[in-house]
Amino acid sequence: MTRRAGAADLPLHTGRVPAWLGQRMARLGGVIAQAVIHHYGRDEFLRRLAHPFWFQSFGAVMGMDWHSSGMTTSVIGALKRGLAPLSGELGLYVCGGRGRHSRRTPDELRVVGDRTGLDATPLVATSRMVAKVDSAAVQDGFDLYLHGFVVAADGRWTVIQQGMHTGRRMARRYHWLSEGLESFVDAPHAAIEGRMAQDAIVNLTDRRAAPSRRGQLDLLHAMGPDGLTREVTRIEGRVPPTPAQGDLPHLFLPAHHDVRPVDVNMRRLHGALAAAAEAGPRDFADLLRVPGVGARTVRALALVAEVVHGAPCRFSDPARFSLAHGGKDRHPYPVPVAVYDRTLSVMKAAVSAARLGREERLDAIRRLDRATRRLEREATGPSFSAIMAEEYDRSHEYGGRSVFGHEPPPPRRVSEGQVDGVMRHDGQPHDQ
Repeated sequence: MTRRAGAADLPLHTGRVPAWLGQRMARLGGVIAQAVIHHYGRDEFLRRLAHPFWFQSFGAVMGMDWHSSGMTTSVIGALKRGLAPLSGELGLYVCGGRGRHSRRTPDELRVVGDRTGLDATPLVATSRMVAKVDSAAVQDGFDLYLHGFVVAADGRWTVIQQGMHTGRRMARRYHWLSEGLESFVDAPHAAIEGRMAQDAIVNLTDRRAAPSRRGQLDLLHAMGPDGLTREVTRIEGRVPPTPAQGDLPHLFLPAHHDVRPVDVNMRRLHGALAAAAEAGPRDFADLLRVPGVGARTVRALALVAEVVHGAPCRFSDPARFSLAHGGKDRHPYPVPVAVYDRTLSVMKAAVSAARLGREERLDAIRRLDRATRRLEREATGPSFSAIMAEEYDRSHEYGGRSVFGHEPPPPRRVSEGQVDGVMRHDGQPHDQ
């Protein structure tokens, strides 16, 4: 059944995703989607998109800012680009987006209908209805500016919308899922992300608001529009009390841009580090037949594997997944482009082989996720500050890059082609 899965505060941030990262996000987002669909099916991928905790972790593991409002725009855009060449094969289409792209959603849905044989008319009506509900029936001070509609070839869909509150510099994301949807106006959301107790919120989609909806219709019939206008004018300035919200899991994304120890479940992070160490960089590279893969890439793969295979309860700390590939604004650290590209190579090779019936590589990634869950019960490891210090110290070696440019080598670097005494035949350091 459709349910509210949680809520979160998303700080409003300005800026754009640089092309070098946007292109990689599209490729990694597409290959993760393929892996999820291969293992669990298309319906499960739609369910995950409708889960706000997973959605945030999905964006974080792709190198986007782990907590900002731009996460939603960048993930929808990356999926739209990354899945476009695969839409016919996967039977999955991403429509809409931010601003003017959102207004093109009806036309894009009609194109999907032409390609798949779906009747686009009810899909277009759905797109317009969910936008109306979140802009009119849920009056929480957030103005919608993004509308993403992900539809499958069998007509199932997920809608992700986002609104902004410029006064508070906050954003709120709304998730919809067709599965189990019985009414557009009676508790339809899969989730609403955003602090629920800020000001008086008019949520006419709450089941407890059914008497209010009936009363409004009765008043309209009894008094007519002119009578209602006079009555509203008479009571203007009086705000009714906000009904108590139900108990829901809340993901509160803080205003601070940096990732702090309090934002990360260290037990789970140590489990991922232990699983990467146990796999062994040399053995793991041989298994996956991808040259140049070392311990640092396997650590990133452990977090990617959890995004593919993890249960919903494991995504309560999306900041942890930003430790796979950093962030474009150097938080938690600059994007390690060399590691990112090796992660992409491993995942692409694994998915491509699985499509041909060779499951060994994808199974190896799944075993990495299982090892993380097994080892995290007792695993210990370096402190958060030690992990951050190592990442910054080796950022240049990993091809570190951000919106501020390429990361320079640390002052103590000895000479070109030599890092901590480790040399490769081509003058480049190993991924250790």
